[in-house]
Amino acid sequence: MADTDYDLVIIGAGPAGLTAGLYAARARMKVLLLEKAVPGGQILVTDWVENYPGFPEGISGYDLAEKMRIQAEELGLEIETAQVHSLNLSADIKEIVLKDRSIRAKSLIIASGASPKKLGIGEDKYMGKGISFCATCDAPFFRDKTVVAIGGGDTAVQEAIFLTKFAKKVYLVHRRDELRATKILQERAFANDKIEFVWDSVATGVEGFFGIEGVHVKNVKTQEEKTIKADGCFIWVGILPNAEFLKGSIKTDEYGFIIADAKMQTSVPGVYAAGDVRDTPLRQISTAVGDGAIAAVCAEHYIENL
Repeated sequence: MADTDYDLVIIGAGPAGLTAGLYAARARMKVLLLEKAVPGGQILVTDWVENYPGFPEGISGYDLAEKMRIQAEELGLEIETAQVHSLNLSADIKEIVLKDRSIRAKSLIIASGASPKKLGIGEDKYMGKGISFCATCDAPFFRDKTVVAIGGGDTAVQEAIFLTKFAKKVYLVHRRDELRATKILQERAFANDKIEFVWDSVATGVEGFFGIEGVHVKNVKTQEEKTIKADGCFIWVGILPNAEFLKGSIKTDEYGFIIADAKMQTSVPGVYAAGDVRDTPLRQISTAVGDGAIAAVCAEHYIENL
């Protein structure tokens, strides 16, 4: 076997990547975790986590991410801020191409997560001027103002509830006539008198000069169109994988999520996927942690058998 820089390289420092790094470091593997931003992933912008085992009173997303990072680093995990540009997986030794250099590893875990999906209603023009994907980040800017929230899943409902801590009114726009969020979140939303539901509707655009002044919505059943006067628009309509660097090197589903088996093994031997970036029926912190643990152990076994 040719010389390599590392036994294992992990891409992404969300719950899946940090857990994989923790297990790999604890197994005394030579491991490097690459993160293009700040360790923690999506949970960094999650206001409050109450469904992760071990925290009966709940915990902020930031605090949970910090605990994960500290624990992994104390076990010896090396974390580097770097963005992956491409992969070369044609040989047994995996090559990870960064901006200024390439890294060689015997095995690779991709845990790069996913990002919010855009609607194409002016996100690029109004980003930071009224449109946001993160209530935890931007809700304080809308104190005593009116906002529109779009979506009907767990994230949309949870974040809409959080918005009511600041905004005087939250219109929750959903394309169906019932929410997809878990029942406990639905109950909280329905009981919140600051939230008004706009059923069977989709957002078609926004208006405003310096910032958002209104959101155009259309009823998908009646085709009726109207404008909701609002100062902000928060969008939570799904996610897309952070996998641009794959460039066809690994098999994915039609949406670009990596296909992996129960051992987190992808279509390329020695390459594993964990967390939100893979094709999975549930994207939660607890499932990402499980994915990361499995991927690290299976990568260790793979390396031992080289």
